[in-house]
Amino acid sequence: MGKYAGLGAHLRTQSSSEVPMTFSQIEAVTGTPLPPKAQHQRAWWSNNPDNNVMTKVWLDAGFETAQVDVSGRKLVFRRVRPRGMADEAREYKHEELSETPKASRRSPLFGCMKGTFWIDPDWDLTKPTMSEEELDEMEANLHRTADLIDAGMSKKAR
Repeated sequence: MGKYAGLGAHLRTQSSSEVPMTFSQIEAVTGTPLPPKAQHQRAWWSNNPDNNVMTKVWLDAGFETAQVDVSGRKLVFRRVRPRGMADEAREYKHEELSETPKASRRSPLFGCMKGTFWIDPDWDLTKPTMSEEELDEMEANLHRTADLIDAGMSKKAR
């Protein structure tokens, strides 16, 4: 949950199409002070989703800012999406359309074992894992097991 998620939750609970708020009310809802730029620059409150993190929060909640009064420390959030539309759909669509490189879409587990083990440089990776004697013994055991199974089946067949 982001530090401004409280604002999105607050806006989603509102039934009116316009929600007037003061900067102090926004700080109370988010539990964090607004950045200095938000308190002094009207452009910070623009509805450009690339502007800042909080902009995405109110846009995802279905609102845009209007009547921004920086000197009066207040603004109005205006609903742009009908109440009741699935908020998840907008958030999913936003993520779906994002221009992320394919490399970042890898599983988070990719490369998680890197550096956790090593192979001794003197170890021959092409060397068979079993000696000839071990292979012969394993094959003999398989033949004995197969003979026992055949013998068991022939007793039941009688």
